[in-house]
Amino acid sequence: MKALFDYLPIIIFFYFYKTTDPKDSQHPLLELVGSTGNADQNHILVATCALLISTLVVYGVLFFAQKFRLEKMQWFIVVMSLVFGGITLALSDITYIKLKAVILNLGIGLGFLLTPLFNKERTPIIKKLLGSMLELTQQGWHRLNWAWSGQFFLLAALHYFFGFLYMEGKYWGEFTAFGDIIVSLSCLAAILFCLRRHFKTTD
Repeated sequence: MKALFDYLPIIIFFYFYKTTDPKDSQHPLLELVGSTGNADQNHILVATCALLISTLVVYGVLFFAQKFRLEKMQWFIVVMSLVFGGITLALSDITYIKLKAVILNLGIGLGFLLTPLFNKERTPIIKKLLGSMLELTQQGWHRLNWAWSGQFFLLAALHYFFGFLYMEGKYWGEFTAFGDIIVSLSCLAAILFCLRRHFKTTD
C-alpha cells in the first residue's frame, strides 16, 4: 500500500500530461498557481502542478499515518518535487521538472555509494536495509551496494536521455510514468536472481 502511495503522484502526473492540450495556457490548474503558461508545453506545466498538489496531499497523509514523521527518502522526494516543480511553474520552463528525476536519482545513487565512507565500520547502507534477509561477506555487501547504486545512476542517465536527447523529449512523460518503474523492477529482479542462494531462509 505504501509503495502505491509513493507512485500515486506520478500516476496523477501522467493523467494530466496525456489529457491536457499542450497549447492550453488557460487551464484551471495554471490559473490556480498564477502561471502564464508556455507556447506548446502547457500539458507538462499542468501535470507538474498536479504533481505538486498530489505530492503534498499524499505525503501529508503519510506524515499523519506514520505518527507525524516521514522517512529521510520521503522528505528528499517532497523537497525535490517542491523545489524543481516550483521553479518550473514560476518560470514556465519545463527544463527544471525534467532535471528533477535526473538529480533525484543521482542523489540517491551517491547516497548509497558514499555512505560507507561516513561510518566507522564502513558498512554499506544496503546491509542495514537487507541485512535481515541476506547472508553475505563484507565484500559481497559492498558489491551489492555498488549494484544498487548503479541502478539509480542508470535511471538518472535514462531520464536525461528521454528528457533532453531522444526526439526532443517527446516520450519523456511516458518514461517518467512507466519506464522508470519497469527499469527499477527489472534491476531488482536481476539482483534478487543473482542473490537467490544467499537468502537466510527459503521463505
